[in-house]
Amino acid sequence: LWSSVRVVILGFLLSAAIAVPLGLYMGTYRIVQAALEPLVNFIRYLPVTSLVPLFILWIGIGLGQRVTVIFFGVFFSQLIMISDEARAVSRDLVNASYTLGTKRNEAVWHVIFPAALPGIINTLRVTMGWAWTYLVVAELVAANSGLGFISLKAMRGFQVDTIFLAIMLIGLLGLISDIAFRLLRRWLC
Repeated sequence: LWSSVRVVILGFLLSAAIAVPLGLYMGTYRIVQAALEPLVNFIRYLPVTSLVPLFILWIGIGLGQRVTVIFFGVFFSQLIMISDEARAVSRDLVNASYTLGTKRNEAVWHVIFPAALPGIINTLRVTMGWAWTYLVVAELVAANSGLGFISLKAMRGFQVDTIFLAIMLIGLLGLISDIAFRLLRRWLC
């Protein structure tokens, strides 16, 4: 259980740490959007499962490969969704901050980020669910621990009850993370 939780948390936090600031800049600056959006949209539609053999070749089998699967599974969608949240912030709010002397870069963090924060947290909540689904892909192929590995091992022994247990645990962990994001949103926003 801890092995799976660790993989999801590491992959998700790494993804969010990069996607939130980059998504804010993509949603605020048209030049950043023009430079990144075509590439991001292309990569976003690639099936992560087809990239797993490449991750194994380049990274090897282990924690890094599993975290990379989670990262690639959620990062590009997070980036687009956070960019959309930043773009949806009222221009009147941003223009009012400029009138009061805010510089453009300051507006990103002091006006756009707080205004987009409820939507960003919802984006993170939704993509955390995706991270839990990619966990199975990451652990079925190349793992020696975790809930996906337990499912694969149980499949080989025709232990259907163990497979259902692993599925239920992933669902329960996903539900707990969903509730945590809802509470975080209520507390912060």
